[in-house]
Amino acid sequence: MRDDMHTGDGVLFYHSNSQPNAVVGYATVVKPGYPDDTAWDPDSDHPDPRSTPENPVWYMVDIKGEALFRTPISLAQVKENPSLDKMALVNNSRLSVQPVSPKEWKIILTLGMAGLEEAIV
Repeated sequence: MRDDMHTGDGVLFYHSNSQPNAVVGYATVVKPGYPDDTAWDPDSDHPDPRSTPENPVWYMVDIKGEALFRTPISLAQVKENPSLDKMALVNNSRLSVQPVSPKEWKIILTLGMAGLEEAIV
């Protein structure tokens, strides 16, 4: 996140704590990676004693929501699509931030914006 996410990059918004888990929309990075100051804030929900302002451990980006999908794309649907079998989400659905290839991005947007009848790209 710190080094690889840049202003203008697309971000898929994934609900990992829903039934079903699903990609529900996309956003755009508006501010690239910078230290997450909540990590060294003892009053935050998830402070990390290893992180300090001088040696940050956690980073964040600012994003701007762009669109909600007409059809959320469930994790099961992603796993069923043979064109997405190498996607990080298929192989490790517990990561908060994962890379998405241009091909995967196009397939997910096609699924979300056009519906399942156009699912196989």
